[in-house]
Amino acid sequence: MPGRNHSPASRTALPGKAGQQHLRKMAIATVAACFATSGVAIAQPVQLDLIIQSDRIYDGEHDEPLSGELGIAGDRIVYVGKADRSRFTALRVIDARGAIVAPGFIDAHTHADRDMFTDDIKKRQVDYFLTQGVTTAVIGNDGGGSYEVAQQAAWLSRHGIGPNAAMYVGFGPIRRSQLGEADQQPDQKQLEAMKALVAKGMCEGAIGFSTGLFYAPQNFASTGEVIALAKVAAQYGGIYDSHIRDEASYNVGLAESIREVIRIAREAGIAANVAHIKALGKSVEGQSGAIIRMIEAARAQGLRITADQYPWLASSTRFSAALIPPWALDGGRPAMLRRFDDPAQQQRLHRDIGENLRLRNGAGAILFSQGNPKYVGKTLEQIAQERNTDPVSAAIEVLRDSEIVIASFNQSNKDVVAFMKRPWVMTSSDSFHGHPRTVASFAEKYHEYVLNQHTITLAQFIRSSTSYPADALGIARRGRLQPGHFADVVVFDPIAYAPRATYVNNEERSVGVVATVVNGELVVDEGRLTNAMPGRPLLRTPKQGACPQS
Repeated sequence: MPGRNHSPASRTALPGKAGQQHLRKMAIATVAACFATSGVAIAQPVQLDLIIQSDRIYDGEHDEPLSGELGIAGDRIVYVGKADRSRFTALRVIDARGAIVAPGFIDAHTHADRDMFTDDIKKRQVDYFLTQGVTTAVIGNDGGGSYEVAQQAAWLSRHGIGPNAAMYVGFGPIRRSQLGEADQQPDQKQLEAMKALVAKGMCEGAIGFSTGLFYAPQNFASTGEVIALAKVAAQYGGIYDSHIRDEASYNVGLAESIREVIRIAREAGIAANVAHIKALGKSVEGQSGAIIRMIEAARAQGLRITADQYPWLASSTRFSAALIPPWALDGGRPAMLRRFDDPAQQQRLHRDIGENLRLRNGAGAILFSQGNPKYVGKTLEQIAQERNTDPVSAAIEVLRDSEIVIASFNQSNKDVVAFMKRPWVMTSSDSFHGHPRTVASFAEKYHEYVLNQHTITLAQFIRSSTSYPADALGIARRGRLQPGHFADVVVFDPIAYAPRATYVNNEERSVGVVATVVNGELVVDEGRLTNAMPGRPLLRTPKQGACPQS
């Protein structure tokens, strides 16, 4: 495969004149970086593209900020801190004294691929990330990522995106390719075909293999099947990321689901990440301490177990995924609707939906947030009261109409805080339209948990949103403000940076970002979108010799 021995970002195709300009700017950045550190006298100052001045520059790694400047040429950082300004001029100087300058945020778990892979230019800009300072979005989570990674990367490069995108190869499309939506186990031939698709995705630049073991048809898979596929990803240097099988007590329970992740990591020889870690619902409320001890014991044994987290007390998902038991989803929506009409299934169906409703704190804790306008802004409890029926019957009536997105209030702040404080937990949004986490997770974490509750420090917030996800996910030369790293930067007002979205008005953009830079280009300038789309697919280079040469 071309470019195998280069960095992940350098494998992105750049056409014609744009490619030549990119290489020229990289050369300027390299020369400027040498002058910035060598002490060699030069006759003429080197012209940079951008200098950002601030007395609060956080490099993404250290607790204390630097005072000085950030110099950028092309798509690279040239220097950070103090520099002899007689050596440099810049096309643009931003005076950001008083503002916080940090590496662009890396969102470890998103569903932004739904907006990126569209002909709608506005959606591909993914402005709800840029206005928070997010410069890289990880996509393909919950097992949803395509195994056609090269094809996806080429499409993104050709059409353009606002932030960068790192991709997982997902279990969902792979399993469907062999077994459809059926609740059955693969034979050896089918398993080998699935393993080949994981290898294909990894060779084409995926950062790892993701699963959504809570969702049908992925939840029909055995642990052994997942281990067999995770071993393939491990061979190529990837990681394993999982929406675990149960975040509550729907089936195997939260603790057993964490044990499954640890087992997969151990037996597959792979780093593993617990997606959007939480204790969901009354049945597991307060279990964060036990889960933390379990993960830290595994880490002490040398296993690389991490987690990501969004800073909200309500989760979000499809209504059917939240309430309908897996057996009733076997065969997809058409089969589910047939079961709704089958008299022989009613007792079991109502019993299981009722139990799932209890696990999610009842009908009053489920808010319809996006989809059918008949229901948006109302709780399931309100719908049941309006129709003079019980919540389970109301839920079935809603799903007969259409699928719908819910906000499900099911977490305690004590558990959220406990997870957030751990150094192995990184920031994510699990962006899913119909929940404010899509447009406001990073702003919410800063405003609520740094400023208001003082749960974590500013430096911890920045580190968990920049260098730590870069290291844990294998995203090279991003997540830190260092010479030679890609120029992904956020500048935000320490007072004004805040969320504006609510659970009902869940699309209102966050405020307080002064500037966002992606690959050296301003995408937010003086608080306003520039409509630039300099994002790139970030393809991870597999272990040397792992993939056949093409």
